[in-house]
Amino acid sequence: MNIEMIDAAKARIGRFVRRTPLLSSPFLDEVAGRRVFVKAECLQHTGSFKYRGAKSAITALGAKELKSGVIAFSSGNHAQGVALAAREAGARAVIIMPGDAPAVKIDNTRRLGAEVVLYDRETEDRDEIGGKLADQEGLTLIKPYDNAEVIAGQGTTGLEIAQQAEEAGISGADVLVCCGGGGLTSGIALALQARAAGLRARTVEPVDFDDVARSLATGCVQTNKRKSGTLCDAIVTPQPGALTFPIMSALCGPGLAVTDDACLRAMALAFERLRIVLEPGGAAALAAALFQGDEIQGDAVIVVATGGNVDRAVFETALAGMPAGQ
Repeated sequence: MNIEMIDAAKARIGRFVRRTPLLSSPFLDEVAGRRVFVKAECLQHTGSFKYRGAKSAITALGAKELKSGVIAFSSGNHAQGVALAAREAGARAVIIMPGDAPAVKIDNTRRLGAEVVLYDRETEDRDEIGGKLADQEGLTLIKPYDNAEVIAGQGTTGLEIAQQAEEAGISGADVLVCCGGGGLTSGIALALQARAAGLRARTVEPVDFDDVARSLATGCVQTNKRKSGTLCDAIVTPQPGALTFPIMSALCGPGLAVTDDACLRAMALAFERLRIVLEPGGAAALAAALFQGDEIQGDAVIVVATGGNVDRAVFETALAGMPAGQ
């Protein structure tokens, strides 16, 4: 992986993806005790950054692979990204999703034209299911993070952050990234290394599912004891990726972990002060910026709000927990 791959991905997908804004609010600055800038990838096509990586991977395929179709596994955001990118390419898409994924994500994936195969994440192995289906039906597997072209596509987010930070006069800051397997974090870290050396990527994960943070701290890959049990379904993975971990180890700062309650509070504040909708996993980085400021250095922090595909009931729970005007 290198900056040339990210630049190449941008050349392929730049006219399709949205250049999402870098938002700010003096009210959030007050809560955090520093300037907070929010990269609103929840406004990306399909409601998350995942469209970037999916579009990059699918536009890199040959005609024969497109004709055969693609397969992916995802709790919902990668699923929707692949479904849309495949539809745009006229390709068949089969998506393996956990049965406990938010209903809105399953429904959206189907509506985008993909065939959805549900599995039990506690008792079944999605990699095994995906591998078998790919072999049986001649489908090209597009992994959610351990795929070079996916990482390159996610890295275009970092190119935009570098440019937008310069425009905002930010020369040094932590860039907090909601992290599952590390595809987005790795891509952003590579882009920042090349284009904004004063910015440092850091991972943010749910408490008890912080395998990346623990892996970075120990220098070797760590796994999670549980596979489910957090509202942050979008960023729950068994362990860091084989491609992503070396990049994060070389380029990222220490990882952070946040509670579900903190994510719900961050969702409410994002809606109140920025008028954007976030899902719990997409709000994790903002939660760390707002409520764990003692673990962050500098007078500014950049947050990647990675996704907004939240079920109505969960969003209502977030808003109900915070009085209006706070």
